[in-house]
Amino acid sequence: MYTNDVVGAAIGERYVSGQRLPLELGGSAWHSSISSFSAVCDQFVTGAISMKMTRRTSLQTALGVLVLCGTSQSATALTPAQTKGPFFPKIDQADKDRDMTLIDGHSEHALGEVVDVHGQVVDETGAPVGNALVDVWQANHHGRYAHEADSNPAALDPHFQGWSQFRTNVEGRYRFRTIIPGAYPVADNWSRPPHIHFKVALRGYHELSTQMYFGGHKLNDVDRLLLAVPKAQRGSLVVAFKRDAGNESGMLKGEFNLVLRKV
Repeated sequence: MYTNDVVGAAIGERYVSGQRLPLELGGSAWHSSISSFSAVCDQFVTGAISMKMTRRTSLQTALGVLVLCGTSQSATALTPAQTKGPFFPKIDQADKDRDMTLIDGHSEHALGEVVDVHGQVVDETGAPVGNALVDVWQANHHGRYAHEADSNPAALDPHFQGWSQFRTNVEGRYRFRTIIPGAYPVADNWSRPPHIHFKVALRGYHELSTQMYFGGHKLNDVDRLLLAVPKAQRGSLVVAFKRDAGNESGMLKGEFNLVLRKV
């Protein structure tokens, strides 16, 4: 079943060959659909529902689901979930270390401004979550993912790692180095701002998929996925990067903390 079929059925609509058909729901059917939709929210934000769609349709579907999911749940201190998107890495690669600016065996570094990202993973009580598996992936300096499904004509960067995988330390802390990704078009009137995808998983906690945004970028104010996050929680996904005055390189550094929910 495709994502539109699942989501449509849950909210009283079904998509057939691209056409939206309303479903007549009685009282019991409506309550059943609401229960189904809650399950869809959980599956969608964790990526359990497969997305056999284009960049544009997958993000538009994500927008609809996340708006409804966001309004169906009360605001908490938990990190807001966001879609993994269609470009989560499927093909393994040899180098997935914490420095995405330099691939093992390459002498050239990735294009773009280098940034240091660090933070801590905790649970809803504030206790650190050690040994959590963290995946981070993103577009390159030109706004293109090194993914077979990305049809963006922007250039690839053969020296950009694009995906990093690591575990948090005993205090739940992590750190990695990357570049500021480029923005990229989704539709005629929608371009996604620079962002980095995160997926955090550990037995005993609900898996979290979300996205980190760069503070001050003009596209943040009009991005449909970011605006779908309740305003009170939106700021937790936006990081203000600052230059490290104590470092000769003056590298930009930013802190992105994540809060998981216990099972």
